[in-house]
Amino acid sequence: MKPLQITPETAIKLSEKLNVPIEQIMHMPQHILIQKLMELDKEQKK
Repeated sequence: MKPLQITPETAIKLSEKLNVPIEQIMHMPQHILIQKLMELDKEQKK
């Protein structure tokens, strides 16, 4: 599985929002990352 095709700036922002190390963001499967972002979005809308 290849690393996510995201910019370093995006990886930094995601790691801050999700409280996850940048290395883990880069190697996270895309579907799991999308799921986490959806959960984060739901929390923000509350």
